[in-house]
Amino acid sequence: MTLILQGVLLGILTGGVYALMASGLTLIFGVLEIINIAQGILVILGAYLSYWLEQRFHIDLFVGLFITIPAMFLLGVVIEWAFIRRLRWDRVTLSILVTFAIAIIVEGALQFFFTGNLVEEHAWYIDKSVYVPFLDFYMPLIYIFAFILSVVLLAGLYLFIYRTTFGRCVRASMQNRTAASHIGINVPRVQTMTFGIGVSLAAAGGMAFGATNAFNPASSYDLISRLLVIIVLGGMGSLWGALIGSLIMIIISDVVVLTWDPTWASTVFFIFLVILLLLRPQGLFGRLEGRKQ
Repeated sequence: MTLILQGVLLGILTGGVYALMASGLTLIFGVLEIINIAQGILVILGAYLSYWLEQRFHIDLFVGLFITIPAMFLLGVVIEWAFIRRLRWDRVTLSILVTFAIAIIVEGALQFFFTGNLVEEHAWYIDKSVYVPFLDFYMPLIYIFAFILSVVLLAGLYLFIYRTTFGRCVRASMQNRTAASHIGINVPRVQTMTFGIGVSLAAAGGMAFGATNAFNPASSYDLISRLLVIIVLGGMGSLWGALIGSLIMIIISDVVVLTWDPTWASTVFFIFLVILLLLRPQGLFGRLEGRKQ
């Protein structure tokens, strides 16, 4: 029982970080109806930016977010304006090809500047742990800090989407882009800003991911596969689905790792995913009906 509780606790803390990374991907899909395959490498780019600021200028990882988040937002705006906005027909299929090409370019640039060697972020709180008496084990402090960061940013994203005028424009564009444009919403501007926000979330998620894992440019392949599974499980375009899907995925994996065998962690989760999708093809919070364009 203790091992199960440890797995649940670790799963909740780690799942919060994955929810932060997946939220940008599902937000972009919800508004632009494209699948951003580049989100994985953009998360890794965020990790490298935090690593570079810490190594080169000795800027704390969390302080560095005040630099990396705006920088990644601007990068997202440029990507959407230069590439995504040009897609007129069959946007889902073409977006996969375009964003995959962007991912290859970014990966090549990271390989050139940082090589393919695994690197680790460094800070005083990464090597510290706190004792959890009722579970009798030590919890790495960075997991707690990363979870708090994820909660703060996800709460901020929720308030932004549901409590601001621009957020209402975002939700209107998610429901029906044509109707939104007819009532005076500048849908292209909303899409550009949304893509920028989704990429800026990758900066924060990348810092948290890099603080809890060794990484290199090739880490993006496993990462994007996990993020895609999360948004499929939770429901494409659903922010709540990204959160719940992340928690379910990581909790199941961590519990299996601690109580059974690490090699079965992914297998057990995918069995659960297949059963769920057979019963509910749209995911936990998705919708079956197509949206009007």
